[in-house]
Amino acid sequence: MAAAPGAPVVELDLAELRRDPYPAYAELRRTAPLAWVPSVGRHLLTRYEDIVHAEKLSEVFSSREEGSLLLRTVGPNLLREDDPEHRRLRAAAEPPTRPRQVRDLWAGTFERNAHELLDRIAGRGEGDLIGDFAEPLAAANLAVVLGLRNTGADDISDWSRAMMAANGNYADDPDIWLRAEQATRAIEDAVAEMAEAARREPDGSVISSMVHAADPVELTEIQNNIKVIIGGGVNEPRDVFGVGAQALLRRPDVLDRVVADPGLWKRVFEETARWISPIGMYPRQLTQDYEIAGVALPAGSRVALVIASGNRDESVFERADEFDIDRPHRPHLAFGGGPHFCMGAWVARHEVSALAWPLVFSRLKGLRLVEGAKASDSGSAAGRMEGWVFRGLTSLNVTWQA
Repeated sequence: MAAAPGAPVVELDLAELRRDPYPAYAELRRTAPLAWVPSVGRHLLTRYEDIVHAEKLSEVFSSREEGSLLLRTVGPNLLREDDPEHRRLRAAAEPPTRPRQVRDLWAGTFERNAHELLDRIAGRGEGDLIGDFAEPLAAANLAVVLGLRNTGADDISDWSRAMMAANGNYADDPDIWLRAEQATRAIEDAVAEMAEAARREPDGSVISSMVHAADPVELTEIQNNIKVIIGGGVNEPRDVFGVGAQALLRRPDVLDRVVADPGLWKRVFEETARWISPIGMYPRQLTQDYEIAGVALPAGSRVALVIASGNRDESVFERADEFDIDRPHRPHLAFGGGPHFCMGAWVARHEVSALAWPLVFSRLKGLRLVEGAKASDSGSAAGRMEGWVFRGLTSLNVTWQA
């Protein structure tokens, strides 16, 4: 693949993008809102309105991308399908993740999982809220929703980490591919066992829902789509939790307001997801010639919808680089849009804003960042925040009253 005729070519360093992509995104929005980036091998679309426009035109901006890293990692899946095939798979998998099901089926278990993790660390007086709490909580909750009763949270976390690294492996690191292959084989075995159990005894889980779907779903389709869900289902809630917790610890006045008015936790969630989007971009491929952002793209062109950039678009979000729970409401792009709106958004919203944050800040008294762990206003902290395809804190070291 090469640049479309007339598309500006912009050289971006992948290491710099992993460190902090936002300065590069701001420059692209200002000077080249659609640009060919050789290191990524695709055109980056960076303005909010253009991204929204493209997401609504799935018949033009197709999810069926040739050479997709996600396809290489997990095989054919609903994220890399267009309707009607996408609709068939989503209809089979989605019911257990809807708001009512989250509340009625999973909320009690989510709360127990959170309390159990906090019980383990409360007496220490210090720890890493990512490794000790957020990641194991997201993994344990995901195992329940998926129906992987034969799998521990540690396995879910390891598998997710391996696959997400492969999904962003634009440097083609062979060790990353090897770890991903090992993870996907283990997932296939675990899913096959639980699919057979769900066939005999339905349990309301995603695997059970797919096994008993009105429009039949093959075992390999169940396996591949569970792989996809494990990838995003750990990193999105984990990263939103970590970024939001850090932001509040750096703004005690805002934290005091939120603790006094629990209804504000929802605002914290949406602003965190906008400010540091856990998933930074989605790949698309054009099915026909199309002009966008002033550039005529030929059919077959590969485009990245850079939602992390769209969520910092100054024409939509005033003072976009700031974390501000009081900003006027505008829909953010963190969970995508159109037919591919994130299936797990309601699960993440509940486990983070209704449970994880309120419980952590109520149970861990005097919670504060470890000296030297504070981030700059951009949200970057050396050695702690990284990524551009997927972005979040690698650790969040804190202390509290044991």
